[in-house]
Amino acid sequence: MLSTGLPQGAVPRLERPGPLRDRVYEALLELITTRALRPGQHLVESELAGHLGVSRQPVREALQRLNTEGWIDLRPAQGAFVHEPTEEEADQLLSVRTLLEAEAARLAAAGADDAGIAGLEELCAEGERAVAADDVDGAVALNARFHAKVMELAGNAVLAELARQVDRRVRWYYTPIARQRGRQSWIEHRELIAAIADRDEQRATRLMREHTEHTRRSYHERARP
Repeated sequence: MLSTGLPQGAVPRLERPGPLRDRVYEALLELITTRALRPGQHLVESELAGHLGVSRQPVREALQRLNTEGWIDLRPAQGAFVHEPTEEEADQLLSVRTLLEAEAARLAAAGADDAGIAGLEELCAEGERAVAADDVDGAVALNARFHAKVMELAGNAVLAELARQVDRRVRWYYTPIARQRGRQSWIEHRELIAAIADRDEQRATRLMREHTEHTRRSYHERARP
């Protein structure tokens, strides 16, 4: 077991061709997003390099980029640590997410075709199966795919780009409450699909706003007794 907390074999060694520093960055960002690397965890360059099968240089470059983007904190004379998000940071981001997702739901209700609605239903069924199997990682990934599908059906490229900018952090905040939200989250998804299928823009907007607000409140309540 590495001091970074990653079991051997958890991350595949990266292939050499291509921009290695970008691939190392993506690998580390995914580990942070899924909380395989936990908030506050010390990141040791040499150990991460050995785990990923690369030299320390691309790891150092990736850590610098992650620091710039606020995913890690570089502390003088101490090293790199996964950033510990404050309640205010989470609240601000999840509030913005509510605005983006509610508008996406409205546009999806206005323009989604039968194939798009079927795609939402398929993702919802997969998510329900993941929850039933207590597959938290699978449920988190499928939740992200479901919301991305709604955004795709909205058909607004600018809105989709803004959503992509916050998607990784939304997953970061959602992971620790995925089990808590559990089946209820997918019940809410089912209700949203029905509103989109009925072309009811107002109901779809309201349901998505309520759904994302439930997630925001659950995040803030996660540590309460």
